Amino acid sequence: MEREPGVIAVEECERVKAYIENVEQALQQVGSQGLQPVQEYIVELAREYTSDAKYYLEKNDCFTSLACIAYAEGLLDSLRHQGAVSFNWRPLTELLGRPRVLVAGSFELLHPGHIHLLRRAWELGRVYVVVSRDSNFERFKGRRPVVGEKDRLTVVENVRYVSKAVLGDEEDFLKPLEELKPDIVLLGPDQWISPGELKKLLEERGLSRVRVEKLESRIGEWSSSGIIEKVKREYC
Repeated sequence: MEREPGVIAVEECERVKAYIENVEQALQQVGSQGLQPVQEYIVELAREYTSDAKYYLEKNDCFTSLACIAYAEGLLDSLRHQGAVSFNWRPLTELLGRPRVLVAGSFELLHPGHIHLLRRAWELGRVYVVVSRDSNFERFKGRRPVVGEKDRLTVVENVRYVSKAVLGDEEDFLKPLEELKPDIVLLGPDQWISPGELKKLLEERGLSRVRVEKLESRIGEWSSSGIIEKVKREYC
């Protein structure tokens, strides 16, 4: 059956997404490597075209997305060939086969500790996030969240490292894992369950192939509750 004009197969859209991830990883490696002003401008231009590529991909306009990311790739390659920056492109086959990495949390007030966790998950594979429901938040923390579940979901799903974010289940915290079928679960340093305990629960659900890891290191002493207390102490 012939494809309608302007329509790209789902597999091809996934390939465009892989191109975007490749450029994002290159930009991460580039950082700010002592660039000259003109070179910094070119890197920033590549970031803007990458952002445009993600925007058009979300609108299912894969043609325009591909054009944007191809231009961003060319900009970075021009700097690399000049010796101005150093990075490595990842093989497309490797990117398309990246594992699904699941992260779960409240994400009440997004802070550097959250970004550290999500970036580490992104380094392992494609990031899927389960955001806790308001009812579960209140049950665990004994208070209502400052930011509601829908708004917390909106914030998380717009973080550059996140491929998809969903709300958790109010009764069964393992249900989203059964639906998303991750290859890896990455626990944060402060999460209540241990890797061993979670692994055992997953095996009981028939998810024995899922690897469970824990992020041991943290960035500073960041926490949403700590931020709230500081605001109350210093500004109220």
